[in-house]
Formats: sequence, structure tokens, C-alpha cells
Amino acid sequence: MAQTERTRPTSDRRRLFFGWRMVAVAFVVDFIAVGFFFYSYGIFLKGISADLAGSRFAASLGISIANGIGALCSPFIGRALDRLSIKRIMITGALLVGAGFFALSLTTALWQLYVIMGTLFAFGMTMMGGLASAKLVSNWFEERRGKALGIATIGISFSGLIMPPIATRLISELGWRGGFQVYAALTIAIIVPLVAALVVNRPEDKGLLPDGGTREHHQRLRSASPDLHWRTRELLADRNFWAIAIPFSLAFSSLSAVLIHMFPFATDLGISVERAAWIVSAAAGSGALGKPVFGLMIDRFDARITTAVSFGGQLLGLLLLMHGDGFGSVLAAATIFGFSMGGVVPVHGAVTATAFGRLSFGKAMGLLRPVQIPVHMLGVPLAGWIFDSTGSYRAAFQIFAGFYIVAITIAMMLRPGGKSPGSASNGEAGSA
Repeated sequence: MAQTERTRPTSDRRRLFFGWRMVAVAFVVDFIAVGFFFYSYGIFLKGISADLAGSRFAASLGISIANGIGALCSPFIGRALDRLSIKRIMITGALLVGAGFFALSLTTALWQLYVIMGTLFAFGMTMMGGLASAKLVSNWFEERRGKALGIATIGISFSGLIMPPIATRLISELGWRGGFQVYAALTIAIIVPLVAALVVNRPEDKGLLPDGGTREHHQRLRSASPDLHWRTRELLADRNFWAIAIPFSLAFSSLSAVLIHMFPFATDLGISVERAAWIVSAAAGSGALGKPVFGLMIDRFDARITTAVSFGGQLLGLLLLMHGDGFGSVLAAATIFGFSMGGVVPVHGAVTATAFGRLSFGKAMGLLRPVQIPVHMLGVPLAGWIFDSTGSYRAAFQIFAGFYIVAITIAMMLRPGGKSPGSASNGEAGSA
């Protein structure tokens, strides 16, 4: 009789383990969802400002609106990801994002930009991008979760490495509207069939277990650290929740602003648009190297140290960027900043999954976003407003340097390993 997936030898299961396929899917989804939108927006910023906004602050506000409304819907989407089909949610998100890019290409007024950002992108990015892909990978990995998330999120950095020069070329050939139309077509043509063909919600749906391990091994893990449901009020009352929420919100706010404004900052120094695009690509490329490095670190070392190293490296890169005065110095600063920035997304996901377990990961991440977003969404428009008021980004960068110092301080309050929720310890399922 043919052996089933449950009775095959461990080495055979590892060879066939489907989890790495989920990592590959998350890589591509993050490349499109986060990379197309986040890394490219700074390249489109001047064109949008000239045609619709009249100022960098007004154009920057669009991405903050998308982040803000996306955060408000995150608790509901996070719970849906814990309970419903991740595949269907991701496909719906991809269709919304594709429609959003096409709608952006047709905008003729600033209010239209804001409406599109606050609807199609806010919901689509949350359903397709970082939250959904992190949930998918976290379902399939436990012991190697940091490594898996680090590899998956390299897709974000690869997009940042590749897309700024491509976006610059698209804008020069087709204009910023034509560039968004290309993005619309690619999003739908790539993501929808990929997710439909490959995504499986959990390893148990294929008769497997997380990491491709044996049932006996996972029984030992579960007895040592039960994966239980957390209630909403228990999450909000837990110290680790806030030791994750506050420092990462400060880091996301700062890195978002620096990356979005890095291209105009470089061109303001007299650097050509082609070289400025390569500076953004260098930050993203070094971030691609940083993601697996920090992913391995979070699997092996104290979460507080790994988090502090990531934040500290970004602080160093930002300080060097503030004093950059030419292509070489700005490129070096962007490379240092990008490498350390690469650790933020996988470390954030891995720390959250470790603290609250994969059964409540979607709920925890969904609750973190609205808590984090008031600070997160502040950074990009703040930098734009300071530039409009002073003609320089220097004061904004000084503020973000302070954010990193506060973030490092609070991150040291994390309790590695977390604790089990009181009500869940008795086997009670969580509720709202």
C-alpha cells in the first residue's frame, strides 16, 4: 500500500514540504503588493504633486490615508484570516489593488486620489499584502518562522531594488498615469493565478505539520508552549503587545518617510533622477540581504537584541543620510539604512507569532495595526510638510532619529517567549 503523507519518513516529508511553496508565494505577493506601491510611490510623487496636489505634503497624504483606513479594517481582516480561506481573501485583495492602480491612472483631482487610496488600496493591500502573506507563512512554520518570514519578505526588497529604475523608465515613456496602468495589469495577471494555484491555508490541510516535523515532535512543542486562542482584551492587556506596538510603529513611521522621500531628497541635492533611483534600489537591495540575516537572528537570539540591532542600524544610516552631500555618501547611507530596515518586517511578524501563537496571529497583527497606525501614518506627510515649510528634510530626519532612540528603549521591555492568556490556559476559545 502506498504510504500517506502522515506515515512517510521524516526526510521524505521534508523533501516534499509544501511550506516553502507558501514562502515562494508570499515572496511574489510581497513583491507586488508592498513593493509596487510603497517603493514606487516616491518615484511617482513629483508627477502626482505637479498634476494633482501642488505640494509634496498633499501628495504624501494619500499613502497615509491608505495606511490609516487599512489599519482600521485590519482587526476584521486579521480575524477573517484566522478563520476563513486565506486564498480567497488574497485573490480578492489582488483584484482590488489592480483596480486601484487603474483608477489612479484616471484621476483628475486630488480628492479622487484620496478616495481611491482610502478604499481600493486600503482594503486591497491589507487583504493581499503583508498581513495575509505573514499569516500564511506563520501557519506553515514555527521553529523556522523567522527564517521563513525573512526569505518571504525579501520580495519586498527585491521590488525596491528592481522597480525604482523601471518606474523611472515607465514614467519617462508613458507618464505616471501609464505607469500605474502597467502596474494594474501586472498585479492581476501575476497574483490571481499564482495564489489560486498554490496557496494552501495550513499544513494540516495537506496532512502535514508546521516545519514538516513529526507528530511526536509537535506534541512535545505544544506541551511546552501551548498554541491557544487569545481574547481581544487579553491581547490589549498584555505587556508584550505594547512592547511590540509602540517601537515598531515608530520604526515604520520613520522608515516609510525616509524611503518615500529618499528619491526627492537625492534629486534636491542635484543628483540625477537615474542615480537617485539607483540610491532607492540600493536601499532595497541591501534590505533584501538584511531580511534573511535578521530572520535567522530572531530564531536564534534574544528578540530584544535582534530588534535593537535593526533599529540601531537604521538610526546610523539616517544620521549618515542627513550629512550626505553627493551620490557616494548618500548611496552609502542608504545601503546601511536599507540593510537594517530589512529586519523590521520579519522581526515584527516573528516576535508577534512567538508572543501570541499562530492560532491568534491574525487577530494579534490585526489589532496591532490600528494601534500603530496613528504614529505610522504620521511620518510621510510630516516629512513633506517640513520640506514645504523649510525647503529641507533636515528637521524631519532629526525627529525620526529621536523616534528610533525611543523605539530601542521600549523594545528592551519585551518579554522573550511571552506568556499564555489566562482564560485560554483552561482551553477556552477566544472571542471578541
